[in-house]
Amino acid sequence: MKKALVAAVVVVILAMAGGLMYLLLDNRNLEQEKLEMLELAELDKQEMENDYERLSLQYSEMMTQINNDSIIAQLTQEQMRTQQLLQELKNVKAADAREIARLKKELATVREVLRSYIRQVDSLNQVNQQLIAENENVKDQLAHSNSVNADLRQEKQNLTEKVAIAAQLDATAISMSILNKRQKSAKKMKDCKTIQVGFNIARNVTATNGNRTLYVRIQTPAGQILTAGTFPYENRQLEYSMKKVVEYTGEELNVQTYWQVNEFLDAGQYRVSIFADGNMIGTKTFTFE
Repeated sequence: MKKALVAAVVVVILAMAGGLMYLLLDNRNLEQEKLEMLELAELDKQEMENDYERLSLQYSEMMTQINNDSIIAQLTQEQMRTQQLLQELKNVKAADAREIARLKKELATVREVLRSYIRQVDSLNQVNQQLIAENENVKDQLAHSNSVNADLRQEKQNLTEKVAIAAQLDATAISMSILNKRQKSAKKMKDCKTIQVGFNIARNVTATNGNRTLYVRIQTPAGQILTAGTFPYENRQLEYSMKKVVEYTGEELNVQTYWQVNEFLDAGQYRVSIFADGNMIGTKTFTFE
């Protein structure tokens, strides 16, 4: 009787130990997935901080290239606003998706304002070039003409560098839909057979026209990437889910991409990130049952 009782106690202890070990391993996996999601969020936040800092620097450089007090005052005001948004971004946590989304929208606005000033300054530079050319013809000062031309080439080079930042594409109106086997909208992830990700490439007259390769990256609630291949990004290879080559003309362009589901997908939050020309041009999080 005592041996049976002892054996029963041993079995219960072993079962409890096994259950405890399972819980510990499960918690460790959840913590690892959480860390990976936070790492990507921190990467996105750091890239936004870098963009804000570059835009603020561009305002400083533009103010050294012009002598118009009115425009300089406007540029100073916009630079202060950019620095204020940068400080707000530095103070916010990467996990605060709503605040990060707001500051990303503000970043797109700041970039568009910078583009408008670049076009305005470029127009002023063209007028100045015409005046200089007329002055050269009247005074016939070849030495002075060579000096001015050298300055103009430098200004053109500086403006080209500014345009490169302003020419970065922006992905807007990002959407993610799940479709069932009849390609109709599904209510739950368990019925999903196709994932549709759509977005617009915003109008940008400063961007170079031509073919662009767009990469769409989908991260599951477990932190895994639905992977179809890899692409270079900041001196490393990132996995992408969908790739599409489009012809961009500078006008707003709607893009639709699809992922055929051949794996089990959990309900929860899915993060969609879009890349082009070595930059993350848009990201958004979606929740599905």
